[in-house]
Amino acid sequence: MTEQKRHRILMVSDFFYPNFGGVENHIYYLSQCYCNDSCLWESIWCAIYDWGFESLLHSVEAVSDAKYIAYFFGTLPILRTILIRENISLVHGHQAFSTLCHEALMHARTMGYKVVFTDHSLYGFADVGSIHMNKVLQFTLADVNEAICVSHTSKENTVLRSGLSPEKVFVIPNAVDTAMFKPASERLSRNEIVIVVISRLVYRKGADLLVEVIPEVCRLYPNVRFIIGGDGPKRVRLEEMREKHNIQDRVDMLGAVPHAQVQSVLISGHIFLNSSLTEAFCIAILEAASCGLLTVSTRVGGVPEVLPDDMIVLAEPVPRDMINAVGKAMRMLPMIDPQMMHLRMKSLYSWFDVAKRTELVYDHALRCTDENLLQRLPRYLSCGAWAGKLFCLVMIINFLLWHLLNVLKPPEDIEEVPDFVYPHHQHEEPPNLEAKTREDAGSKPAVAIFPVRRSYCFRRHLLHQSAFAVETFVELMK
Repeated sequence: MTEQKRHRILMVSDFFYPNFGGVENHIYYLSQCYCNDSCLWESIWCAIYDWGFESLLHSVEAVSDAKYIAYFFGTLPILRTILIRENISLVHGHQAFSTLCHEALMHARTMGYKVVFTDHSLYGFADVGSIHMNKVLQFTLADVNEAICVSHTSKENTVLRSGLSPEKVFVIPNAVDTAMFKPASERLSRNEIVIVVISRLVYRKGADLLVEVIPEVCRLYPNVRFIIGGDGPKRVRLEEMREKHNIQDRVDMLGAVPHAQVQSVLISGHIFLNSSLTEAFCIAILEAASCGLLTVSTRVGGVPEVLPDDMIVLAEPVPRDMINAVGKAMRMLPMIDPQMMHLRMKSLYSWFDVAKRTELVYDHALRCTDENLLQRLPRYLSCGAWAGKLFCLVMIINFLLWHLLNVLKPPEDIEEVPDFVYPHHQHEEPPNLEAKTREDAGSKPAVAIFPVRRSYCFRRHLLHQSAFAVETFVELMK
């Protein structure tokens, strides 16, 4: 029986480790899961940082030191090299805020590759920034093969912002590593109720709402104590609130909490409080529920889709409703069993399930018919009277630059990386994400160690872009 072809997926985003967040976690866990029992998928990561790259893998290849600009046409030469050298089957871009994602999808479509886009956030329609971002998203999604959103609310938002056909958008939620987020071995005493907040202290995460809610909850419930983990520009307001109401002994400010220590903070509490003003999904809620905490959250975005009603108390993003929700959650605490909640989360959310569903989207994208530039241009032209013409011009220039690169350095001159079959692919059962976890979590996520082949890092430099562009083409001509 002939061996089935192994597909290689290029994951592209500005958001990646060592930074921590929902997008970073999603890319990392999804990539790890693709060394599954079929061994037909393999992930290669592409990230961009201002200050360098810190690897979580066994093999890392840093692409140049400061010679490649990550702006628009400047990424075409190096991305072309990566796509050919790694024999990429499909390019998967993450997050609408990632400029590298938009550039990579544009270049990949120019070169005839199939592309998939995942949107992880909600965005508005009225302000200047939203209008600009939505037009860029419309340009990128005009020619993607398939798109993924993390919630039905996120899908509706993306379709309205980009004009993308709803039939091309799939909904695949995030997941949680339940092997890392486990409840405490012993149930906490309810003599003192501890409410945990772990979030970036910014406006979008509802830090101003916390300033109104916390003093009133402390006044109504003398046995309540707050633990706040996170940092941001709104931290000063929270510290001023503590001093104004003289509740320093009931509100602990931990500052920034490393991701590896989040679980130890969560298991010290009974209730997790999320005050976000906008959320497409909110992985923090999954992590808290996996640790056995009852969640109180604002009813915004895709949050109502995340947990069953008996595991979360929803409230409107106004102080009075949030305070009432906290009171309701405290009355529900005797009925909460952290161990049972953890087992339910294991059955509800799995990264392997997310990977399998994403693999179906990849299969669907790879079956799409190939199209030349003339067949694709009308989709860009439909993006607007003036914007459509500008988008067409951009794609034509990109197409010509690609052909120029093919002349200067033909694809056959780029050596492809040979396949490497890891021993456990041949002789062992595929590793289990729950059983085979990192023993030393450190500052890294506790997940199974699967072989991911290579990571690439761009370094963004704002100055001397033209000089770097010249150096890029000079190196290609060597």
